[in-house]
Amino acid sequence: MEILAPIQFSSIPRLPLFFWMFVLIYLIAYFIVFRNWNPKLRPEASSCLISLAHGTPAVFLAWSAIASDPNRGFASANTDFQSTVLDYSIAYFLMDLCHYLVFYPSDILFIGHHLATLFVFVTCRYLVFHGAYAILVLLVLAELTSFCQNTWTLASTRRADVPFAAKAWRDSQMGLGFLGCCSCNGHFC
Repeated sequence: MEILAPIQFSSIPRLPLFFWMFVLIYLIAYFIVFRNWNPKLRPEASSCLISLAHGTPAVFLAWSAIASDPNRGFASANTDFQSTVLDYSIAYFLMDLCHYLVFYPSDILFIGHHLATLFVFVTCRYLVFHGAYAILVLLVLAELTSFCQNTWTLASTRRADVPFAAKAWRDSQMGLGFLGCCSCNGHFC
């Protein structure tokens, strides 16, 4: 009689798993979390929610993957942990790209940004198997401002009809000056 071994996480393809996780988060955001929002605002809000689900965890995951690699170098081979973080980010960018292609197909700037990012991440992860260290350093720096930017976007979206959002957008640290400061110097966020 053959005994079957339990399925190990590493044996499950990570990219499809992460992609469907972001699809599920997007659908929950669109149909449950933001169901009472104006239908024109729901897609942007849902995109912000998956960005929040990606950005903050990506900072900690990428930092951990960088710190756990004894062969730190811009041309070092990717570790399994680094590849997992790349899969996580590739899945997010694929899902958000789908969002933009469906709801905002004329937003060439964001579509181009997602395509360029995907090109770099996919090349590093699946073609050359090197360079994750450098990309993850950039990912940490880029995603440090993600929470601030998404919070500002959500507050901006609802500021006309929700007093708290208007106050957060106008009076607190969610104004353009703070966002600019965060974008230029992420450690102030």
